Amino acid sequence: MLTSSPPRKTLEHESDDDSYEVLDLTEYARRHHWWNRVFGRNSGPIVEKYSVATQIVMGGVTGWCAGFLFQKVGKLAATAVGGGFLLLQIASHSGYVQVDWKRVEKDVNKAKKQLKKRANKAAPEINTLIEESTEFIKQNIVVSSGFVGGFLLGLAS
Repeated sequence: MLTSSPPRKTLEHESDDDSYEVLDLTEYARRHHWWNRVFGRNSGPIVEKYSVATQIVMGGVTGWCAGFLFQKVGKLAATAVGGGFLLLQIASHSGYVQVDWKRVEKDVNKAKKQLKKRANKAAPEINTLIEESTEFIKQNIVVSSGFVGGFLLGLAS
């Protein structure tokens, strides 16, 4: 049994009346957020999906976990840095290490000047990140508030 297929339109037979849509990438990026590609079209600001109580609980639990981990890692880092300085002082006092404090002071001042220069020339990526973070917090103020409260409780526990 033979079937006929509809005639195909080829480049040779196209007319000049065909119109093309111009895609503005900046507008497209504003409307199609990255989380839509990752989590699907039904994802979006959490405000649209859960009640206020659920948002506060979710923010509080994640904040507490982050604060607790931050506290533990911070204590470990402080212990390591403090122990290193203690060992350096003991070695210096015992005569194993001679420290040229004038050179250390000169190098620290040089590093300070370089940091100030770099801080004055803040990268545009940082400004963009700050703007996106601020917008996210504004859209999800209830979850953000719960997260901050949970984070502070996690630091205290």
